[in-house]
Amino acid sequence: MTTTRTTRRRATGRTTGAALGALGATLALAACSLSSPSPSVTTETSDTPGSTATDGTGTAAPASSITLVTHDSFNVSQDVLDAFTAETGISVTMVAPGDGGALVNQLVLTKDSPLGDVVFGVDNTFATRAIDEGVFEPYTSAALPASAEQYLLGDALTPIDFSDVCLNVDLDWYEENGQTPPATFDDLVLPEYAGQTVVTNPATSSPGLALLAATVGAFGEATSDGTGGWIEYWEKLRDNDVLVVDGWSDAYYVDFSGGGGDGTRPVVLSYASSPPFTVGDDGTARTAALLDTCFRQVEYAGVIAGAANPEGARAFIDFMLSPEFQADVPGQMYVYPVDSSVELPADWARFAPLAPSPWTVPAEDIAAHRSDWIDLWASKLLA
Repeated sequence: MTTTRTTRRRATGRTTGAALGALGATLALAACSLSSPSPSVTTETSDTPGSTATDGTGTAAPASSITLVTHDSFNVSQDVLDAFTAETGISVTMVAPGDGGALVNQLVLTKDSPLGDVVFGVDNTFATRAIDEGVFEPYTSAALPASAEQYLLGDALTPIDFSDVCLNVDLDWYEENGQTPPATFDDLVLPEYAGQTVVTNPATSSPGLALLAATVGAFGEATSDGTGGWIEYWEKLRDNDVLVVDGWSDAYYVDFSGGGGDGTRPVVLSYASSPPFTVGDDGTARTAALLDTCFRQVEYAGVIAGAANPEGARAFIDFMLSPEFQADVPGQMYVYPVDSSVELPADWARFAPLAPSPWTVPAEDIAAHRSDWIDLWASKLLA
C-alpha cells in the first residue's frame, strides 16, 4: 500500500536557516511546496522594480533596481547582497512564488506580464519547460567559470549551484533497532524495510521529481502500456508502504525520525549535503546519504524576457557567479557552488560527499516525458 498525506502540518517551503531540533544545528535544505499560489514579497526596497531614473540632465540613467523572482528557499548573506547594491547602485526586490516547480509555473503563466527582471532557482528537471515557453532572454555571462560549462543548457540559463538529491537514513534509529540500514533502491522494497520510507510528490516537489528521474535512470522507461521499468519499481515501493507528502519540510521535520521531531520513518528524501547538519557533540553525523540513489540537481539563473531592467538582470547574474556569492552558497543554501575553486565547509568532505555516479536522464528526455511520468506516477501511487 501507499500512504499519502497532502495536509500540511507545519510551514513548508524550501527552507533556509531552520533549526534542526534536538541536535541544535542549523539546517537549511531544499524543500518544496506549491501551497503558495500567489507570489509573496520576501524582501523589498523603496525603489520601484525596474524603474528608470533620470540623472538630472534629462538623460535616462540605468534603472536603480531589479526584481529577483526566485523560490522560497533562496538565501544570501545580507552583507554579500549589500555589496552588489553598493557596487552597482542597483537595489534588489525578491518575489518568491513557492518551490522550484511553482516558480516555473508562475514564469510560464506570467510570461506576457513578467513578475520581474531576473530569475534564480529553475532546476534541470523543470528548465526545458520554461525554455520552450520562451520565458528567458539569451545571456551568456563572461564570468561563467569553466567548471560550470558542463551544466549549460544553451544560452537561456546560467548554472549557479548544484547538489545531489538522495535518500537519507537515520543511523541512530538503525543502531537502536539493531537493523542494518538500506543502501540501494532495491533494498528499500525488501520486506524488512516496509513502512520506513517517506518521499515527496513529484507533482508538487522538485526533489520529488528528481527522485522520479533517478528511478527512470536506474530502472529504465516504462512500456507504452504503463508497466515495467521505473513504474514497476514505484509499485514495489507502494506495496512496501512508502509515505508520500507534498514537500520536503513535512518529510524531513515531521515524518523522518532523524529530523529532530517525532517522526517514525528512518528513510527520507533529502540531499547529499544534509548529513553535516546532524553532526553531534562527538563529531559524528547522525544521518547518511545513500549515494547509490542520487540525482544531480542543477539550479540556474536567467534574464526574464520582457524585463524592465535587462541590464540590471545581467549584472545580477554576473554577481551570482562572483567569488563572493559563490563562497556564500554552501552556508546559505547548503548546495555546492558551480565554481569548483570555492572552498567548501570543512566537514563537507567527510559527511557530504557527492555521489560518484549519480543517476542521470538527458534534459531532452525530461522535457519530452515529464508530464507523462508524473501522470503515470500519480495514477499508480495516489489512486
